[in-house]
Amino acid sequence: MNFLTALVTFENLHEVRRLCHWGPVIALTVIAVCSSMAILDSIIWYWPLDTTGGSFNFIMLINWSVLILYNYFNAMFVGPGYIPLGWKPEKEEDTKYLQFCRMCQGYKAPRSHHCRKCNRCVMKMDHHCPWINNCCGHQNHAYFTSFLLLAPLGCSHAAFIFIMTMYTQLYERISFGWSTVKIDMSAVRRFQPIMPFSVPAFAATLFALGLALGTTIAVGMLFFIQMKVILRNKTSIEAWIEEKAKDRIQYYQTGEEFIFPYDLGRRWENFKQVFTWSGSPEGDGIQWPIHAKCHQHTLTIEQLKQKADKRVRSIQYRVVEDYNGACCPLSKGLNTFFRTPCTEEPRIAGVRLRGWFPRRCVEKCHYDTAVTSAMTSETSSEEKKVK
Repeated sequence: MNFLTALVTFENLHEVRRLCHWGPVIALTVIAVCSSMAILDSIIWYWPLDTTGGSFNFIMLINWSVLILYNYFNAMFVGPGYIPLGWKPEKEEDTKYLQFCRMCQGYKAPRSHHCRKCNRCVMKMDHHCPWINNCCGHQNHAYFTSFLLLAPLGCSHAAFIFIMTMYTQLYERISFGWSTVKIDMSAVRRFQPIMPFSVPAFAATLFALGLALGTTIAVGMLFFIQMKVILRNKTSIEAWIEEKAKDRIQYYQTGEEFIFPYDLGRRWENFKQVFTWSGSPEGDGIQWPIHAKCHQHTLTIEQLKQKADKRVRSIQYRVVEDYNGACCPLSKGLNTFFRTPCTEEPRIAGVRLRGWFPRRCVEKCHYDTAVTSAMTSETSSEEKKVK
């Protein structure tokens, strides 16, 4: 019972609803198809269980399936870890270094970000993954990355089984002519398997091979991307923040030196921050080991600078046409489908409405009304002083 409890940890029973999403449905379907077809092809047509190699191959296929599902479900149900609602730092003066989350009514701890899908501030958020229907963050980063490693390895093994099955079953049935290639699926083979390798079996094996090769390439690339940021003790979001920090410093020629605070210098030390023997990551998700030249709020201060710079360089728009939010706004003209839509930035509409709208519904202001009004008020106050 303890083993089953440790196998997949449910924070709440309602977490099971994460399975009711297109991401987990597709992911589990691919796992089921590749695993079941690899096992069937292996024991029926390619490598029977009455041989030592066949038995070892069967055990390895089962091992891949168990490990892949173990890490997949833990990545989904353990979750990334969330900042408590209404959280604020112990020291009141530290609030000036942090961003306030209006949705969670609390401050964002260092390395945390608010996820629109989960509707919570996530500890050390990397990204929201639709395939696990959850965020990848502090507590499940190791499980997620292990899944990204094991899935291509298991699919590579399965792809080898599929290729060898088709080769061994079709080798004696293919005949070559001057301009044609003929495959006789009814030809009698020297060694008869348990079941004949028919056209449906060939089609299913070929389909599973396509899934296995596609998964190996796609998920394998994601694994290398994840390992690249993990060995620097970063997340995908933090890598983007660091890049913007360098651009900001270069643009304004401030002469600052931005040092990423969570890179401990050695790749092995960074690796151990995510992968541990216990399975639980280092730290509590709020306080972090940092570089000697940095402090706990080095990154959050940089985020505040980038937010301020974003407001300074923002462009104000004025609404000129109504829009009802339709997915296919035919009334706005065909040109709408060939132009980039405007975003849902709150400073455009004044209220925090999410979504997209046709570009023709707004026009760029030739002046910033906020700045103009501020300048007008200052001018009037000075005139009053002169009078």
